[in-house]
Amino acid sequence: MTTAAGAIAYLHWRKAVASHDYDAAFSYLSIRFGGRRAEKLSAALRDLPIVTRRANDILRATGRDPLPLSDPGVLNDLKKVLAGGKLSPVLVAEGDIADGYHRVSLAYALDPFAEVPLKLGGVGIGAAASAVTGAGAGASVVADAGAGSATKR
Repeated sequence: MTTAAGAIAYLHWRKAVASHDYDAAFSYLSIRFGGRRAEKLSAALRDLPIVTRRANDILRATGRDPLPLSDPGVLNDLKKVLAGGKLSPVLVAEGDIADGYHRVSLAYALDPFAEVPLKLGGVGIGAAASAVTGAGAGASVVADAGAGSATKR
């Protein structure tokens, strides 16, 4: 594995988000937005469909710089991938990576244009996903959860 193309061949994704990733997203979102709003957002993420976006686009849109391969979380994900494991899709809410920052950073390090599966929720996005996919009422909760908030983008 001497090239990014060779490395990206090892990158495989699960079809569904791991249950504990929703808990991690809730924990992060509760710090940013408080418990009630985080509860609504993390619950709504469960109902959203998985879509794909390029690693570089996810990082640009969320205003994040990729973590280095030497970061302990990125390194753990790399070891998992090299052992044949699959990574869980990423959770993005309110324009930020609620869970999966290490996974996006690993994908970016291997290939900035790698397609990364994710659930994408936030103001206006949940409603758009609901209209396009016919998702249930839970998808619209994400859009409604931020209504009237003063969160700066």
